[in-house]
Amino acid sequence: MTGGSAEANTGWSVDFWLDPACPLTRHTARWIAQVADEMPLQVHWRVMSLSVLNEHRDDDPEGDRHGFLWIPARVAAAVQTEHGHAALGAFYDALWTEPDGTEREWIGDIGEALHRSDLPVELAEVGTSTDYDQALRASHHAGIDRIDARIGTPILVITTPQGAERAVFGPVLHEVPDSHDSLHLWNALIGLVSVSAFHELKA
Repeated sequence: MTGGSAEANTGWSVDFWLDPACPLTRHTARWIAQVADEMPLQVHWRVMSLSVLNEHRDDDPEGDRHGFLWIPARVAAAVQTEHGHAALGAFYDALWTEPDGTEREWIGDIGEALHRSDLPVELAEVGTSTDYDQALRASHHAGIDRIDARIGTPILVITTPQGAERAVFGPVLHEVPDSHDSLHLWNALIGLVSVSAFHELKA
């Protein structure tokens, strides 16, 4: 940790809402996992859905007219509901990596990812059903409703060691920073959210 701020960051946690098929969200997820490897930071993985976010729009910014993005989001909701947030994180990692750990450019086979995560492969079947839609929507809104703006994924709820919470959209990253820049970005983010007047920043 740079700037002598490691002590101040002891006991931080992040609730991380993700759409499992969003490539930019994957960059942010890898960034926060990298930060958690370097300092005391707990990450709780939670599912949201771009399909839920955009379902009432006349124009779908994802261009998903066949509804394919519903499938991994529903499976992720089933994993979260039946096996918990840590299991969701393991499934999400497997979905975006090869068996040897190499990062993928797009999500892999859902059944294979479930198998590598020691989860029931039968959960893949819920991707084309509505069995977990209520759970998906509830998890989605638990994150999205914390921010008063039209936003997307990811959503982070940052909790300080003192228990104060602050919800933010992003950061949206076009690549994963190196270790030094990852910590620098984290310090910059917590610096912003610690100011109660801070509302929004766009590049």
